[in-house]
Amino acid sequence: MKKALILVAEDDVDDRFLLQTAFDEGGDHELLHFVENGVELIDYLNAISDEGGNSYPEIILLDLNMPKKNGKEVLLEIKQHPVYKKIPVIVYTTTKNEVEVRKCYELGANTYIVKPITFEALRKVVESIKSYWLATASIPALHDS
Repeated sequence: MKKALILVAEDDVDDRFLLQTAFDEGGDHELLHFVENGVELIDYLNAISDEGGNSYPEIILLDLNMPKKNGKEVLLEIKQHPVYKKIPVIVYTTTKNEVEVRKCYELGANTYIVKPITFEALRKVVESIKSYWLATASIPALHDS
């Protein structure tokens, strides 16, 4: 069975390490591909598109507070694209502000998760993401645009 590819836009090296560790501890060994900012995220998706679009990520974990192009700018760009808009985007950020949450949903976020404070809580969040987005949800094929 093909391993799920998760694209993670996260500029903090410690958060990347913790996410990788939490996903690895689950035992399913999803493939996480990390980018450090919004420009890299869009470049990554465009490179897949240029290669024929057969290896898009199943989900995108998107931090809001990134250099070069922030998460809301990237979210808007993804959700306006005819193919990329089908990729579920999980906003994964430290910002717990009702205005920010509402704005992200208005821009097309599929869900909004505030980064947990403890590693144990992070493991539970990762298990919830995997259980719902990789095992339960039905997501349209991206190459059928």
